[in-house]
Amino acid sequence: MEQATSFPATKRYAVVTGANRGIGLEVCKQLASNGVTVVLTARDEKKGIEALEGLKGFGLSGHLLFHQLDLLDPRSIVSLADFIKTQFGKLDILVNNAAVGGIIVDSEALAASRGREGAEIDWRKINWKEITTQTYSLAEQCLETNYYGAKRMIEAFIPLLLLSDSARIINVSSGVGQLQFVLNEGAVGVLSNAETLTEDRVDEVLNVFMKDFKEGLLEAKNWPTYLSAYTLSKAAINAYTRVLAKKHPDLMINCVNPGYVKTNGIGVLTVEEGAQSLVRLALLPGGGPSGMYFSRMEASGF
Repeated sequence: MEQATSFPATKRYAVVTGANRGIGLEVCKQLASNGVTVVLTARDEKKGIEALEGLKGFGLSGHLLFHQLDLLDPRSIVSLADFIKTQFGKLDILVNNAAVGGIIVDSEALAASRGREGAEIDWRKINWKEITTQTYSLAEQCLETNYYGAKRMIEAFIPLLLLSDSARIINVSSGVGQLQFVLNEGAVGVLSNAETLTEDRVDEVLNVFMKDFKEGLLEAKNWPTYLSAYTLSKAAINAYTRVLAKKHPDLMINCVNPGYVKTNGIGVLTVEEGAQSLVRLALLPGGGPSGMYFSRMEASGF
């Protein structure tokens, strides 16, 4: 790709996936408040535009745009990359936030956990295994969105990020993605070895996991039996972050667990608190850490 010369070097541009609500929306708000021009993306165009309109009341309209994005459709990713190239000529910040849980929650059982009408749910007292269901098709969608979708985004935007003098990739992870929760000995052996880790080896782990899932062998093979696909998707994105950071030493690429953020009345942290850990990494000065896993603001082990 030719070097873009018609765009002011001082301006910074960001893309945030899954940004029509929750942490993603708040990240857009905080980045825009710091003078970054942010492209808010969402799969649902109507919800994305509504989210954008909601932020205009904060006086940020000059720093915010919307573009539809479906991580399960490679053409949608290419369309967004073409838009960024045409509009800005480069990208400075990519926040891979979009994710699905890979489970179906029994909403009636969850509501019953709330107790009295309108009370906040005490997430620590909920038996999540009893009120959730996970299927093979949900697991496929989870990996495709959380891992392969983020990976396709990175592959599409690397050429534009390499044109930035302050490129940052932030992959949103989770505490359950740490290897202590993966359990399967073979998977942990592969994902924990930074020296031999490759994209292909990460893919091999996920292929074995999905084979065992399909054959009903999760428990027998010592895979996580709750939030199974979600756990593996986040462990995979953590591993991929390390591979990518080694491959592109001039970029700052990190993954972060923002903490248990309140959504639908469940959680501990506010969305503002959750977003802060992502925004901090996005705005770090040059020479900062890369290939690291952060638990909120602190570097942690994989």
